[in-house]
Amino acid sequence: MAVLAESGSDPDVGLLFDINGLARSAPPGVDRAVAFVGEYGLLCAMALLVLACWWSLRRRGGTDVASGMAALVWAPVAAGLAFLVNIPIRDFVRRPRPFHEYQGLDVLVHGQHGFSFVSDHATLTMAVGVGLFVAHRRFGLVGIGLALVEGFCRVFMGVHYPTDVVGGFALGTAVVLLLAPGASALLTPLVRVVERSPRMGWLVRRRSAGRGGAVVPGTRLPVVEERDLAA
Repeated sequence: MAVLAESGSDPDVGLLFDINGLARSAPPGVDRAVAFVGEYGLLCAMALLVLACWWSLRRRGGTDVASGMAALVWAPVAAGLAFLVNIPIRDFVRRPRPFHEYQGLDVLVHGQHGFSFVSDHATLTMAVGVGLFVAHRRFGLVGIGLALVEGFCRVFMGVHYPTDVVGGFALGTAVVLLLAPGASALLTPLVRVVERSPRMGWLVRRRSAGRGGAVVPGTRLPVVEERDLAA
């Protein structure tokens, strides 16, 4: 089977062998680095990117900050929903991992016993990336770029077919965009409630310090009386 795959009889398997074959010619240590990045590193990077986007939206403020924050909250929530949707898909398709089907692959991580289609890592990272794009275009482009790198790493590591990754990208994108209108209608009012909260408003908007203390959006400025000025 490996000979047939390498000859290009199946484009999906042939591309798998082409990308995974790069691990054999890579300098020492690169395969271990890619394995760590593809298994854990990029997921952590996506979490840090979400935090950076939150900080940027909070500092920027503006009248649309609530809708932007709602879109940001939706990004990880949608990724979690896409992960749950993928569970029955994998059990229905029941596609074995490529290293169970073909010999000659350089498998960089072990313990991958679940089914192959679709890739959880590709689903999660693309869902977060697309969700970030809805909230903040610049951070979203970075997130989508990281998701593409994640997909490449999963094939490079020999644990997924290219179509597993493409399916994950499609699933993550579909969940984010198809459910975004309803999620926005639900989350935006909740974010506005948090924004007006004296204790939790800092999560949405940076408070402006005034003479009488912090000013929370939706509250009145402190009144300065003549005796205060005289003092």
